This record gives sequence, C-alpha cells and structure tokens, in this order.
Amino acid sequence: MSDDLHESLRDNVRILGDSLGRTIGDDLGEGFVDRIETIRALAKSGRQGEAQSRRELIDFLRKLPDCDLLPVTRAFNQFLNLANIAEQHYRARFRRVEDYRPGSQPMLGDLLARTRAAGHTPRKLVESLATMRVELVLTAHPTEVIRRTLIQKYDAIDDCLSVIESSHDYPERASRARGRLEELISQAWHTDEIRHERPTPVDEAKWGFAVIENSLWQAVPAFHRDLDNLLLESAGERLPLDAAPIVFASWMGGDRDGNPNVTSRVTREVLLLGRWMAADLYLRDLEQLKAELSMWKSNSALRAEVGGVAEPYRELLKRLVSRVEATRDWAKAELDGRNVEGGSIIENSDQLYAPLLTCYRSLCDVGLDTIANGALLDTLRRVAVFGVTLTKLDIRQEASRHAQVMEELTETLALGHYRDWSEEQRQAFLLAELDSRRPLIPRRWECSAESREVLDTFRVIANEQPEALGTYIISMAAQPSDVLTVALLMQEVGGEVLLPIAPLFETLDDLNRAGDVIDRLLALPGYRALAGESQEVMIGYSDSAKDAGQLAAAWAQYRAQERLVEVCRQHGVALTLFHGRGGAVGRGGGPAHAAILSQPPGSVNGSLRVTEQGEMIRFKFGQPDIALRSMEIYACAVLEATLLPPPSPEPHWREEMDRLAEIAHRGYVSIVREDPDFVPYFRAVTPEGALGRLPLGSRPTKRRQDGGVETLRAIPWIFAWTQIRLMLPAWLGSGEAFGTRLDEEGGLEVLREMRDKWPFFGTYLDMLEMLLAKADVGIATYYERRLVDEPALKALGEQLRERFTRLNEVLLTILDQEELLEQTPLIRQAIAVRNPYIDPLHGLQAELLQRNRDADGAISGELTRALMVTMAGIAAGLRNTG
Repeated sequence: MSDDLHESLRDNVRILGDSLGRTIGDDLGEGFVDRIETIRALAKSGRQGEAQSRRELIDFLRKLPDCDLLPVTRAFNQFLNLANIAEQHYRARFRRVEDYRPGSQPMLGDLLARTRAAGHTPRKLVESLATMRVELVLTAHPTEVIRRTLIQKYDAIDDCLSVIESSHDYPERASRARGRLEELISQAWHTDEIRHERPTPVDEAKWGFAVIENSLWQAVPAFHRDLDNLLLESAGERLPLDAAPIVFASWMGGDRDGNPNVTSRVTREVLLLGRWMAADLYLRDLEQLKAELSMWKSNSALRAEVGGVAEPYRELLKRLVSRVEATRDWAKAELDGRNVEGGSIIENSDQLYAPLLTCYRSLCDVGLDTIANGALLDTLRRVAVFGVTLTKLDIRQEASRHAQVMEELTETLALGHYRDWSEEQRQAFLLAELDSRRPLIPRRWECSAESREVLDTFRVIANEQPEALGTYIISMAAQPSDVLTVALLMQEVGGEVLLPIAPLFETLDDLNRAGDVIDRLLALPGYRALAGESQEVMIGYSDSAKDAGQLAAAWAQYRAQERLVEVCRQHGVALTLFHGRGGAVGRGGGPAHAAILSQPPGSVNGSLRVTEQGEMIRFKFGQPDIALRSMEIYACAVLEATLLPPPSPEPHWREEMDRLAEIAHRGYVSIVREDPDFVPYFRAVTPEGALGRLPLGSRPTKRRQDGGVETLRAIPWIFAWTQIRLMLPAWLGSGEAFGTRLDEEGGLEVLREMRDKWPFFGTYLDMLEMLLAKADVGIATYYERRLVDEPALKALGEQLRERFTRLNEVLLTILDQEELLEQTPLIRQAIAVRNPYIDPLHGLQAELLQRNRDADGAISGELTRALMVTMAGIAAGLRNTG
C-alpha cells in the first residue's frame, strides 16, 4: 500500500483528534488535556518497549482522583470512535472494505473476465446473477455498543471529511466543513455514550430499519447500476428487472430464542413498522418520479389504464401515491392501536411493482429508454430487493419450547407424555397429524403461558402476508421430529402460510449428526410433500466454537456442510445453507469473501444466507459507499464459488484435519470443561460479572440465570475474553495441535501445503493471525495481577499464557514470517494506532473492577458509568468483539 494512502488516513485521524482535544479543553480545561496527553504518551512509550513507562502509566492511572476517572475514560473512548470514523472513511474512499493479502481484493469486472476465460458464456453470467439468491440477515446481537444518536453524529462527521478532502479549490467550503466538524465533535462529547436502559427488541428493529433508510436505500440501486453496466459491456444486456441477487432479512423482533422480551406482540409491531417505513420511503421515490415523468408520449397499455390524459405517467403515479399513502396511514394507525379500514392499501410487492413496470415498458416502447433506465429503474430495483416490508422477518425459537407444547397437548388429550416417546413414536404421531384433516388443538385449550406464547407466534405468521416473513429457524435442533413439530404447529395454527423451516445445528455433536438428521427427514414422504424441492439448514458458529473450541468447530462445520450437500443431492433437493456467523473470529467472523470461498465445493451453489450481526452491520453497511462495496464482495464471492468452485481437499489433508481437530478439542476441553479452576479464573479475571450491567441489547447475557460457563451465550463469552485481550475462545487448543505436528517429521511441509492450496485452511490461519495480533498477554497478565488472588488460579493463568506464546511461535513458523500481519499492513497499522488509546482503558477497567469488588458491587453511579465506558471503548478499539 502506498504511503500517500496511509497519509490520508493519518491526516484525518490527526484532524479529528485535534478537534476532540480542543473540545475537551474548552469543557474541562487545558490542565485536564495535559493529563490525557501524559497518559497517551506513557502508553505509547510503553508500547515501544519502555517497561518503566508501563509502570508509570499504571501508577498514574491508579492515582487519578475518582472525579477524573469518568472523563478520562470518555476521552479515550471518544478518540477510538473517531479513529474508527477515519478508518471507515478511508476504506470507503479507497474501496477497501475488507482486509486481504495484497492483490486479492475481489472486483466484479475482474471476476467476469475470469469466468469468461474459464469457458462460461456471457449468457451464463447473466443467468447466474439473475438467479443468485444471497440473503444477508441483519441481527441485533449485543455487540453494537454505540448509541444510535451518536452513530448519526459520526455519519455527519464522515460527511465533513469528504467535503474537506474535495474542497482544495474552495477554501470557504472547507472552512465551513471544519466548523461543522468542530460542532459535531462537541455534540458527541457532550452526549452520554452509554444507554441508561437496554434497548427493546422494537428499538433494535428501528435501528436496523435506520440502516436501510440511511444507507442501503441508496446503495441497492447503485449496486444494480454498476452490475448493469458490467453486463451491458460483457453480455450486451441488463440484469432482468425483477432480479435481486442480494436481498435482506432480519431477526430483529423475530428472534425469541432465549429472549423473553421478544413476544408475538413485538413481532407483530415490528412487521407493522416495516410496512410503515417502507411506505414512507417509497413515497419519497414516487413524489420524485411524479415530478420528473412529465412526458406525454406513451404506449397503448398505459393509455388504456389512465385514459386520454395529457400526462399519463403522472396520472398513474398519482393513483399509486394515493394507495401508498393509505398504506402508510393504515400501518401508523395499527401501531397506535387504532383499528381502521385498510381501504386500497398495498398488500404485496406486485401491487407496487406492476404500475411502475407499466410506466417503464411504456417509456421503452416509445423510445425513451434513457428516462426509463434512470430514477424509475432505481425504484423498480428497490421494490425487487426490499418488497413492501424492507426485510423478510425470520422467526427463531428453541426446539424445547415446541416440545413443551406437544407435551402439554398430548397430556391434555390423554395420549401419553410426548417427552417420554422415542424418536420413531414422535415421527409417526406428527406425520399422522400432518396428514389428518381434523384439528389437533382444542378450540379453548388452557395451556401454560409459555405454550400460549408459542401458539400466538404461529397466529401472527398466519395473519401476515407470506412475503413479509422469511424462515422459521429451530435452534438446538437434534432430530427430524423437531422439524415436524414446527410443520404441524404451523399447519394447525398458521393455516395457509407455510414458511421454510431450517433446523439449526450448533453443538459439535449436532454438527456431526446434521447430515444423518436431514437424510432421515427428507426420506419421510409426508415431510417432502410439505417442503417441496428445497431445504434450508442453518450452521451455528458461535455455540459450536464455545462447545468444542474454534479449530474443532471449524472442521466440524466444514464436514457437516459436505455431508449436507451430498444428502440433498441424493434426494434431489436444492440446499440453501444459512451461516450463523458473528463478528468475532471465535464466532465465525472475518472477511466475507475469504469465508465464502473457503466453504466446501458445492455448498455455495448460487444461494447463501448469512447473518450480519451487531457492530458489523454498521461497519459493512452503515454508509452507502461501504454498503455498495460490501454487496459487490458478496456477489463476487458467491458467483466465484458457484462458477469457479474451490477444489475438494486431498485425502491426506482430511486426515491431517481429523487429527488436528482431535488434538485441539482435547486441549480445549481439558481446560474449559475439566479444569476445576477454569470457571473461577474466568469470573475473577474478566469483567463477565459486570457485563450484565452494560445495556447492549434486549437479550439476557445467559440462557439460564443459574449454572456456569455453559449457560453463557457465545457473545458475552467472547466479549469478556476480548476485554482483557486474551481472546481465549478463538485459539485455545490450536497451539497444541499445530505444535504436535511441527514436532513430527513432515509436519511443517504438509501444513504449509494445506495453507497454500486449500482455501479453508488458509483462511483459518489468516483469521488466527489477525486474532493473535489483537491479543496481548501483557495486558491479560495485568488484569490477573490486579484481580486474582488465589495461587491456583494464577497458576492456571500462567499456563494459558504459555499456551498462547507457544501458538504464536508455531503460527509464525507455519506462515514463514518474522512478525504477525506482515502481509496485511492496514490491519497492523490500525492496531498500532489504537493501542496507546486502548491501553489506558484496560488499566482503568482493571482498577474499577477491583474497586467494584472491594465495595461488593456498590461503587458510585459515576464510577459504574466509567466502568461501562471502558467496556465500550475497548470494544470500539478492537472492533470485531462479538
């Protein structure tokens, strides 16, 4: 990467940092700014190897009076957020949304040339893109620590940077932008960065809709325009008007797995919000079109519809505006609890699309193609992607909740106890009831509140337009009966609306059995009659890694996908794999392009679903330019995986992975599951106990409030280890596996062969390298020294750090590198820039945790807030934390 690009990033970091310093000085005085600069200088010197500076930094932080702790944490937190803005701006400007080794940035134009060179005709390219179905599923897991009000200010700051950079010949314009920048940074400094209450599921959904309104609404038609231009150049035709290679779904307001706050009423409200916001956005488009389509030339079809009016396009659009306004007013009334007659509201996409298509065809028929392919085509593309609900809402519920309904039902009907039946008995009963015409559920059945809520959710599904809903996901699915139960309840309560049902395989055992479960399911004629010729299966990354360790889980996920592809091929069923990835490496995170191309051949066959979670939604889709690039990356990766699939792994690579996974799993389990000191160490050294106070999301941090680490959700499990920079869930066990092979003859050669020739293994090592570069055993040691007293726990900590150091050594050997991230300088620079600002937050967090424990959790409100800010700042500095 050239120095001038680095200089652009450095300049913007400096501009934002200087402005923040002036704001803080105006608020708290230059003396306070001097203290901040002293802390930063000591942290920077400590990072350059000065042990004395590290000691002085800790001493300086521990001597700070209580009144300074909150403003100090806020100052460093704000700088890290501003550094993120500068980096995000840089990535958007230079089209570097994801980090790759040099030369591997995917571009659609280059890919189209490669596919043609491989023998694929231009027609095949158009067909592949037209039938491609990539669904990006927005989820609101508790990793987004920044409030919406601050995100809006940060977006405005980014706009100011753009104006400043483009105003070299207009000094007055640049001066105004700098003044606005100062104002926005001052607004951010004087805004509370920590929510006082947890967001509700409806709040989370509103945040997701805001991403569509502020970014994706602009990015989607721009993406299609770019695609059209490429296809016109290479194939001589546009993408079909109704094609939507990339669409969006959501879990916000539909994911009730372990979240008692997501109810049927909440789901109904979120669906109405989507209808209201979609109508409001389309009205803006339609008003613009009505103003612009003033021409009189039209074809006979349009004249037949509107009569002999002077401005036929405006007349048709006027009628459509009236219906969309009625739809918006109806949705608003429903949200306000007022029942009103829907009148001529828009119920589905066709009712919105058809009049627009009539206008488009008329313009083309009379030779006005340039006008047809302008703003009107943009709106048609939006309808194809967003429909009339903006996203399709998925529903997710745990398998045990459905089984509870069946248990209560069979007991009420004196049929026995469902929970005691064998899998064969359950299948026979469920298939018989699916084939029966009589109702199974009594009309006035008095069941438990939990079962009533499950049934009420199916009633919401029954009363909704099918296109508003996505997939019904069953978490902790283990048997075919788990899928049949949902199919039966949907038929009993949902009536005509039958959603695709996706079992979610999460634990190591479930992943190993996934292929056999789907094989048995698809062999049931009664199920095939319902499911048709397609099947969706969700692969869980978070819980499998927490259950088995990252290396064993990654290999189990790969093998499960291979088996599922083969099973569905044998049954003649089209498989769509749904990847439940998070932002952190321990939850399947990493560059989307590399991740998709590292999947087994045949597993990405023109279709893919993948979650985009929490903070990653903002980083990848929060601004139109970045969102446009992210969509191009997904389209590139899926097209390449479909038309130029990666090779199947060699047999000896499989044998290697089997052995590596076994060693890694054994090493992980020996610590996390079997060492009696591990749970006490985890709770002593990390802020896990305080995480519940950070109002990150609507979901509780635990599935159950009793129990140990196994009850923790994967996100707080990852988040807690990230806060102390040990990152344990993503690497524990890998060092033993790789170290064992390096100690054996031929081990290094085969590992390097796998890295160079097998995308799955190469991508795994890339992610591990990035993670180790963000980790810091020195910081983890300080947390332990400050927070852990028992010798046995300290001995465990020492063992964990030795394992980390050993992994670092063996990874550098495999990569044949002197230091981490030699090939990815942008990541290395980003970490180096942030460390002097993250280090003080670590020191303050450890101090505040100890004070909190000394006070039995009763420190002052201001110190509690300071502790929360340290968590938010560290998360902002490290970015992919959940």
